[in-house]
Amino acid sequence: MKTLHILITTLLLHFSLALCGEDSTITNPSKADEQTVIVIPVSGEVDPAMAAFIGRAIRGHSSVENPLFLLEMDTFGGRVDAALNIVDTLLTIPKGQSIAYVKKRAISAGALIALACSKLTMKNNTTIGDCAPLTMGQDGPKMLGEKFQSPLRAKFRALAKRNNYPSTLAESMVTAEITVFKIVLADTTFYVDSLGLQDMEPSLKAKIKTKKTVVKKGELLTMDDVEAQELGFSSASVDGVDDLIDKLGIAAKEIVYIEESWSEKFVGFLGSIAPLLLILGLAGVYIETKTPGVGIPGIVGLLCLVLVFGGQYMVGLANYTEMLLLLIGLLLLAAEVFVIPGFGITGIAGIAFIAIGMLLSFQDFVIPKPEMPWQKELLVKNLFMIMISVVSSVSLIVIFFIFIFPHLSKVVSGPYLSSTLANSSSSSGTTLSLSVGDNGIVVKPLRPSGMAKFDDRVYDVIADGDMIDKDESITISDINGNRITVLRSKKHG
Repeated sequence: MKTLHILITTLLLHFSLALCGEDSTITNPSKADEQTVIVIPVSGEVDPAMAAFIGRAIRGHSSVENPLFLLEMDTFGGRVDAALNIVDTLLTIPKGQSIAYVKKRAISAGALIALACSKLTMKNNTTIGDCAPLTMGQDGPKMLGEKFQSPLRAKFRALAKRNNYPSTLAESMVTAEITVFKIVLADTTFYVDSLGLQDMEPSLKAKIKTKKTVVKKGELLTMDDVEAQELGFSSASVDGVDDLIDKLGIAAKEIVYIEESWSEKFVGFLGSIAPLLLILGLAGVYIETKTPGVGIPGIVGLLCLVLVFGGQYMVGLANYTEMLLLLIGLLLLAAEVFVIPGFGITGIAGIAFIAIGMLLSFQDFVIPKPEMPWQKELLVKNLFMIMISVVSSVSLIVIFFIFIFPHLSKVVSGPYLSSTLANSSSSSGTTLSLSVGDNGIVVKPLRPSGMAKFDDRVYDVIADGDMIDKDESITISDINGNRITVLRSKKHG
């Protein structure tokens, strides 16, 4: 009996210890709830470079155990397509693992990005809102019409529903024609626009205790941190990241601050000077086709084009299609320089392929979609930029050949800039029997040096100024030793 009592007591003790062990696991869940907070800055203009940076930061840390992505917002907005790409990236994060923290401001496209996060917080005295689509006209910024506003409203509405924000208020960030009222009933409060109020059931209208205009017609919703909290957008007004973590009760295992790498900063810089690089690239490549050998203009031009394309490739806008177009253009230009004399359809086609490739590398679509009207706006902007670049390149080419090229031989030595034919002799091996004024035919393009035939004999000659193509008539303008200088002539020899 005593033995049985001891056995029962021992079993009860083990059972109690087991229960205590289970209880300690349940009442101390902090280890399981600990999160690695990854702070990603969203600062400056919203552009493809920012979209690539945020995408890299999120993909690179998605394998971290229990991550919490915190977007630190300080932007006046930027490109709609870049903002939508960022939104698409944020929507791949599991719900509850992303927080927007407005450090200074989240205006226009910045507001769209902020609302795509699962939760919104704001630093004291910061602002969010005003996402009207704009374009730059002759009189300054101009608000785009309903065709542009409608798809953006739909996006704001979808994000608001996803995160339980007032969808009508979210839409009023985009469209100024909306009047939004705050309706207070006995047991609930909601927001409705003027059309919604008009269509409201009479029985429901009779229950309205108070009606207050929150957003007037002609205005866009822009909120400070206090208003955003009152209107149901912001979860907390905080003093900083540490205060945010404390107020939201986040068990932060570690706080990791992400910074742009030097290559990402360089790509962003390339994007800002892309039009200039395009001008230099097109001009350099063309000048190379009109000068002998492989010289500085061709190297500089090719380097500029590679930098433009490489920058667009790094931000995800350019791909193999654009690369193929660029290579075809360069091959056609190479054929024009080394195979086909002069500059004709092959060279023009080469420049056209390069221009089309560069155009497509500035956008992530080929043909604009009707449901995305900002794509058409971007296409027009890119076409204008390409046209300006081509016109500027032509101007640079004209300046080079008129004012710079004729004087290069005085400052730079080289096979075509100095008297490289001073000790040359005619290919026939005979003594020169030519005189100033004799006429001949070009048999090898003069760029500026080449070969010409005089009286069935071929001589090395050099053009005085202009480059002269094959089969053109020339006239000897000067003979200095074995150096024969010629000019273009209308008379055949």
